[in-house]
Amino acid sequence: MPTLPRILCAVLALAAALPAAHASAASPPVIRETWISEPLHAEEMDSLALWRPANGGSPWLLASAKEGERLLVFDAETGIRIGASGGPGEGPGQFRRPNGVAVAGDLLFVVERDARRVQVLQLPRFRVLGEFGSEQLQLPYGIWLDTSDGGAITAYVTDSFMEDFASSRLPPVERLAERVKRYRIAVDAQGTLQAGYVDAFGDTGEAGALRMVESIAGDPAHGRMLIAEEDRRVGSTLREYSLQGQYLGRNLPPFASDAEGVVLWDCGGGAGYWIAADQVEPTLFRLFERDTLAPAGRFTGARTAGTDGVALGGPTPRFPHGALFALHADVSVAAFDLGEVARRLKLAPACRG
Repeated sequence: MPTLPRILCAVLALAAALPAAHASAASPPVIRETWISEPLHAEEMDSLALWRPANGGSPWLLASAKEGERLLVFDAETGIRIGASGGPGEGPGQFRRPNGVAVAGDLLFVVERDARRVQVLQLPRFRVLGEFGSEQLQLPYGIWLDTSDGGAITAYVTDSFMEDFASSRLPPVERLAERVKRYRIAVDAQGTLQAGYVDAFGDTGEAGALRMVESIAGDPAHGRMLIAEEDRRVGSTLREYSLQGQYLGRNLPPFASDAEGVVLWDCGGGAGYWIAADQVEPTLFRLFERDTLAPAGRFTGARTAGTDGVALGGPTPRFPHGALFALHADVSVAAFDLGEVARRLKLAPACRG
């Protein structure tokens, strides 16, 4: 049996170790940004999407600019701004507070909060093919495109309308069943847009309700979507829904601030991770296992903060294992090397290249 002095020494040693262990658990690794674009202070960027030219040229990173009421284009390899499209207005190719953006092939989808619609443009010339959603959408924000069903596209658009916008007073609980609108989209050989409204969905129970929504992304291989609940009055998190719109009874661990941009990192062979931005300062990027949704790691950048939208790209010559792009303070875009992320967080070998 240990003597009292030995027991006391062991207790003191354990107590001395606890603060260090706690600090280690509370301090995620810092992974430096590969580049951060020059700041654009008058634009208020929000969401990101990546487009790869068919000719093999450098990918474009497209950002919605809410105050500028246009789209900004960056070279995804260097972060240099190379163009812009649009301007204020409600005509074709004009925008009223553009928010969510998404790309499928050469089609760019732009959600406009204040015009209550989604415009579809063809890249690289930003030719307007049409719009949809104005009869159903009230205060749309985010969008995810499911392209797994052949040539047709299913568009999921989050609609965070309020009973009173100024006070963030929620609508009656039964109206939360309209939080996500679903559309079927196709473009024929003549370039004519065909868009049909399918339905709306959202759970009305305490655990699964979508009170304040923006970011949404899906994984057809696992039949699920993750939808960000941003109402911190009930705890911001990601809720798991089926592709048909049913709440699947699971919420991810609570975020410290707003759960923002969420994206699926597919490493091939079934391996992969969800990445979501926790909008603390600096931004905390949280990773979750693709199949089980178990927490898989987290990191921050050296500077990146206040992240709204994120996007994935690659592989490219500069990012052979892919890149995570994230907005920084609404004024810049930051790029992280996913190969470095995989190595630092000791992720699955398929993601390390």
